[in-house]
Amino acid sequence: MELHTYREQINEIDEQLLQLFEQRMKVSLDIAEWKKKEGRPVPDLQREREKINEVRDRLPEELKDYGTSLYGLLMDLSKSYQRSHTSEQGKTSAGIGDALKKTPQVFPEDAAVACQGVEGAYSQIACARIFRHPNVLYFDTFPAVFSAIEKGLCRYGMLPLENSTAGSVNQVYDLMMQHHFSIVRSVRIKVDHHLLARKGVALSDIRTIYSHEQAISQCAGFLSTLQGVNVVPCENTAAAARMVAESEREDIAALSSRSCMDLYDLACLKADVQDSANNYTRFICISKEPEIYPGADRTSMMLVLPHTPGSLYRTLSRFYAHGININKLESRPMPERNFEFMFYFDIEGSVYAPRFTRLIDDLESSCESFVYLGSYTEIF
Repeated sequence: MELHTYREQINEIDEQLLQLFEQRMKVSLDIAEWKKKEGRPVPDLQREREKINEVRDRLPEELKDYGTSLYGLLMDLSKSYQRSHTSEQGKTSAGIGDALKKTPQVFPEDAAVACQGVEGAYSQIACARIFRHPNVLYFDTFPAVFSAIEKGLCRYGMLPLENSTAGSVNQVYDLMMQHHFSIVRSVRIKVDHHLLARKGVALSDIRTIYSHEQAISQCAGFLSTLQGVNVVPCENTAAAARMVAESEREDIAALSSRSCMDLYDLACLKADVQDSANNYTRFICISKEPEIYPGADRTSMMLVLPHTPGSLYRTLSRFYAHGININKLESRPMPERNFEFMFYFDIEGSVYAPRFTRLIDDLESSCESFVYLGSYTEIF
């Protein structure tokens, strides 16, 4: 037979599948409404297992796994459709609705903001991008920034989440699993590292370089060219610059920003020593309570899925079914569970779209644990 003949056969089969799919979804909804009327739970795991086993028994060996995947997805879609028509609004989506009503229409120009580090840190630069007149309070560690938000010492906090070359800031992801907060803005900051030292010092004089471990990682190529130089991590690039400025030693330098060079009156021994010219760090601005400002088109969430085969695939299929694009997917191990993971998602889409609400309700009811981290705008 010719190719067009096979395609005609596929089209005929697809036509039947579409009609049967529509019929099946309608019947599944009838079943859900009957169960709800009778006071019975809609999900029936035993029935699902029986159906999967029946499908596998009826298929040839080479199609058993394909059939299992198809019917697993089909059942998930049915449950999602049932929930969207028979369930009340979920707790999370209701909370999102409340936040939309309570949040002012204009993002604040000034506020108390907690940053890790000292004056001149990239978190302070990110803060200045988001707020016109921020009152910045500096803390030594990332946990202290979270604590400042929880205790009400600051309304907002600024934290680095990921870098385009060095990857994610794992400590911040781990802290996100422990603390309750909401992301209200995010911003991408161009990161250019310079080797800074006291004025009058030459590059050949340097024996020790200080900087944050992320900056050190981002400048690995340049650092590998230096002979007899010790590289020491410290808490912040700006703290490294301040330490060099306050020291009387002339054999130390810092990997830091140009703004720190001016702030601490240092000299630049070599500019732009990062490995990649396209080096950006993404910062998130967090608050204690949810705040969703107009134009929010990005949402972050954390999910814990059942430790079973296909659980991530079936979760991802929900995003596809609701037409939601995933911008980021990150996994982090859960310390209290052996070989189990939390998944961090960034998705795009308006919080006002009905499909967004359906997705949130769907995920909240189907995941082992669901944490909504906020909906916001990202500044570039």
